[in-house]
Parts: sequence; C-alpha cells; structure tokens
Amino acid sequence: MVEPNYDWDGYGFETRQVHAGEQPRNDFGDRVVPIHISNAFRFDSFQHTWDRFSLEDEGQLYSRHLNPTAEVAEQKIASLEGGTGAVAVASGTAAISSVLFGLLEAGDHFISTASIYSGTQTIFNRAMKRLGVSVDYVWDWRNEQEWEALIRPETKMIFTETIPNPKNDITDVAAIAKIAHRHGIPFVVDNTVATPYLIRPIEHGADIVVHSATKFLAGQGAGLAGLIVDGGRFDWTSTGDRYSLLTERQSAASPSFLERFGNDRAFANYLRQTAVNDIGPSISAFNAFLLQQGMETLSLRMERHVDNSVAIAKWLVGKPGVESVDYAGLPHGIDSELAQRLYGGRTGSVFGVTVKGGLEGARTFIDNLRVFSRMTNIGDVRSLAINPRTSTHNGFSAEHRERLGIHDGLIRLSIGIESVADLIADLEQALAAVVRQFGP
Repeated sequence: MVEPNYDWDGYGFETRQVHAGEQPRNDFGDRVVPIHISNAFRFDSFQHTWDRFSLEDEGQLYSRHLNPTAEVAEQKIASLEGGTGAVAVASGTAAISSVLFGLLEAGDHFISTASIYSGTQTIFNRAMKRLGVSVDYVWDWRNEQEWEALIRPETKMIFTETIPNPKNDITDVAAIAKIAHRHGIPFVVDNTVATPYLIRPIEHGADIVVHSATKFLAGQGAGLAGLIVDGGRFDWTSTGDRYSLLTERQSAASPSFLERFGNDRAFANYLRQTAVNDIGPSISAFNAFLLQQGMETLSLRMERHVDNSVAIAKWLVGKPGVESVDYAGLPHGIDSELAQRLYGGRTGSVFGVTVKGGLEGARTFIDNLRVFSRMTNIGDVRSLAINPRTSTHNGFSAEHRERLGIHDGLIRLSIGIESVADLIADLEQALAAVVRQFGP
C-alpha cells in the first residue's frame, strides 16, 4: 500500500485548494482538519522548549504565534499564491497592520495608490500618522513621474490593490513593481477582491500579498480572518540597515532572521515572531477552520461570482435609472485593455453602479432591494449592496470623496452566487423605483 501524498507542488490549482497544507497525523484518521482549541502546546523536554523559543525548531509555541488549524490555511494560501510562506491573523485589517508594523517605524514614509479600500486608508491616514509614519498617494498609477516625485530616502513600502474596492479601477501590478524594485522598496499588494484564482500578484512582481480572508477566501460570511503571504523574492540582503529587525542580529548569540531563513523565507518568519507575536492579532482556531474549509471551494465560487458579475455589469449599462457602471472588464473603458490582458475581461465581482437622483436615488434603490442584502461585507456567497457615501466613506471629506469618484448615487455591489436571473430581476425592480421617482 502506498502512503498518502502530502507534497502538492506541481498539482493544479483546484487540487491544491483542496489538499495543500495537509500533514500526516497519528490520531483518529479524521479527514477534515480538526479545530485545535488550545492556547498553548506541550513540549517534549527542556531542550525541546529551548529549541522552539530559539527558532531551532519551527513548531508550535502558543496560539498567538501559531495554531495547527491556522497552519493549514497558511500553507494552502502560500501554495495558491505561489509564495514561500504565510501568516494567518484575525482580520484583513490585522494583516495590513502587521505588515506596516513589520516594515515601518517612526519617521518612515510609504506610498499607496489612491483608490483603495476606505478602511485601509483610515489605517494609513489615522493610525500610522499617530505613530509618526507618513503616507503619500499616487492618483494616477500609470504616471511614473508621479511615483518618482513622491519616493524619498525614507520611503520603505509601496502598496496597491489588484482590484480596488469599490470602483473596480484595476492596477497593473507589474508596472508598479518595476518602480518599487528600481528603488529597492518592497511592494505590498492586497489581493482580496481578485483572489489567487483570478491573479497571482507574486507572478507579476509583488513581494508581499495580503488578504482580507473574511471575504472571498472564506466566502461564507461567518468569520473574520486575514492572511499575509511572503513572495520570497525580495532581496533583503541589499537593504542595509533599513529593516534592521529582519536583517541584523538582535543579540550576539542569535542569527538574524535573514541569516536563519534566507531571503526566501525571512519575511514570513520575521513577521510571525515580531509584529504578529508582539501585538497579538491572532486568529481564533474556529475562524481558521472556517477559512480553510472555505478555501477548498474557492475556484467553484469565484467562477459563479464572476459569471454573474459580468452578466449583471453588461445588463446595467444603459438601463433607465443608471448613470454609470464601474466595471473594468466592460469594453471601451480606460481599463478595458488591461482588464482583457490580466483578467480576460473578468475583473471580479465587486463593482460600482451610480443611479440617478444622487443620495435620494441611492436611498430609493437600496430600500427597494429584496434579494440583495444591505451589508458592508463583500465576497459573501450572498449578493450585497451598500451606498459608500453614507457608510464606508462617510468619514471622508466631500473633496476627498469627489476625487475618489465616490458620488452620492454610487452603489457598491458584491455579486453572490445566486441565480443570475433572480439578481437581475431584483436590480430591475429597484431601478424601476428610481425611475418612477427621478426619471429615466
């Protein structure tokens, strides 16, 4: 009898999403990864304890540091994204914050594209500002001169999203990666909306990938989770003392993370042992279980999410009551060529539609939905709708919202996996209510 396979390198995406991360176990032969409800784990001996804490042995210490259930999700996402390692945390916000704490300190600077999730902007503009870290935004990522004008000696990170929420105004990861690497700066990419099923940023030059795994990776809307993936390609050896906690020895007796793990595995291990361990944004074992269960069906769900979205985006164009549709995969738009090249015109399932009547038109539309849920989440199997002006972007100034294109009548749709005919019928009757009140 042959032994079960546990090395899934070289297997297809769908096989890896089901099996990657599995480990041989001498227990009851359970086929589903168990939920390890334990805050700490026994050591075999005095020496075993010492080896774990000195990182000679990379196993369990404490669930804040690493949990066996979470480890399955970590290894699965590393396989799917093409990374060398991953760290699971409590939320997408925790994932981004952990990377920020790992790369930046007081007096440092970083750059982001302007069109990103509102909650991420809040971290950048409020939390990091209080810690003495500054951020600048590039409004036209296609303009290299705009990037070059903002990069300075203390710039230590560049950030973007593959498919920005809520405007679906996609970015070219490879083009931005060239700018970052020309200056020796690590490039962090949020791949929440696209997921590795639609695009794998590391293949396009990203160094670190983050996910709000609460969304499409988990899919069921039942728990919070975040993931950080180490691309294993950034040359930390060439950065001198810019990332000293990672590259330099913290004591004469201990090697640095870079010396111990090498360029390919240094960042994930460094992040786990410093920012994540020190601040404590640990994922619960139960949420880690929900996450890795959800990831097993990612490709199936994403196919339906995107099929439905493409059909609905095309249907919405030119409909009475609709002023505009923000879906990059539609023909003739500013992003259509890029959408075809990177996504085959299938740019995810989170996008915007602006209805007539401004804020009151949005109110009428939202209040007449019957199948779509009025919720702030995205990436659920259920279809969701919300007005960013009065929710996710409510705390932004009018000028900032205008520049981001967050108009009063904008509705963010997150298209689920229901029957597309039912979703269209729901949108149609909500638009009919808008037309009755505000005209076609």
